[in-house]
Amino acid sequence: MLKNRFRLTMLAAAGAAVMLAGCGEKASAPAEAEKTADKAEAAPVVIYSNADEEAQQAMKKALDENGFKGKYLMQGFGTSELGGKLVAEGKTIEADIVTISTYYLESLQQKSKLFAPLAFKADTLTPVPDYYAPILGNCGAIFVNTQVLKADGLPMPKALADLANPVYANHISVPDIMGSSTSWLMTQALISAEGEEKGAATVRAIEKNAGAHLEKSGSGPLKKIRAGEAAVGFGLRHQAVADKAKGLPVDYVDPTEGNFTLYEAAAVIDKGEKTNPNAQKVVETIIKFGRQDLLKYYPVALYKGETVAAENKPAHPMQFKEPLTVELLTKHQKLVKGE
Repeated sequence: MLKNRFRLTMLAAAGAAVMLAGCGEKASAPAEAEKTADKAEAAPVVIYSNADEEAQQAMKKALDENGFKGKYLMQGFGTSELGGKLVAEGKTIEADIVTISTYYLESLQQKSKLFAPLAFKADTLTPVPDYYAPILGNCGAIFVNTQVLKADGLPMPKALADLANPVYANHISVPDIMGSSTSWLMTQALISAEGEEKGAATVRAIEKNAGAHLEKSGSGPLKKIRAGEAAVGFGLRHQAVADKAKGLPVDYVDPTEGNFTLYEAAAVIDKGEKTNPNAQKVVETIIKFGRQDLLKYYPVALYKGETVAAENKPAHPMQFKEPLTVELLTKHQKLVKGE
């Protein structure tokens, strides 16, 4: 009897142990899933950006004040440096989001379908592809130092082609198309107005007139204008508008060939199942809450409902007839250099 009771007790204990073990295994699965979910939720969204410091601060403010404080990492790069990383690393790049000039995004998407369609509609004034949302625009214009212009007895230019006149030799400063995308705004305008060969020849003549004032940086010409080292220059329109408002002897001219604009935009790297689940929301947050501050530094209206002050509205807004890509920039560079 005792033997049978002992056997039943042992069998019951063994059954209970099996049941407990089974319950333990079942209980551990949700716990592991919860840990995995927590880990995924905690993974910061990595943002690589070519934007200026002012633009980065505006984006950070939008994210910090709208639920993403501590949930992202932003790292700055030069445009060509970031473009090179995207080309070399593709979808294996560490970044979940990039903000960069749209001509890089257009080229990369054509070649490798690197970016995912956005989960929200970018309600822009002009149509854009579904895989990026513009964050800012930079518009080109002619600059003048009114005091130097008068002292040197130079006429006020009305067109970019005027800057090719020998009367402006050594009195102008412009960026070099080989080192600055800002120069591409001038080149686009002249090629649109005069055709490829003549337009490129005009750019060469302007660069020759610049001489020692041919700058590698897009901000270089305005620095020369401010310092009184040059009478006329070319660069980003909003910078001259701001200088004039400060009372500096700086004015701006909207060239008759047109005010062309380059855009920077945000895009999500398409990593398939490895795509950060918060990446789409981060881009949407930057656009929804960051544009107000971005407009203060880069006063170019991009989205429906946006407005800018009258002085920030170019007289001759134009858009190049072809999509802007790295390949088109390279083509224009070769044309200007006579290759």
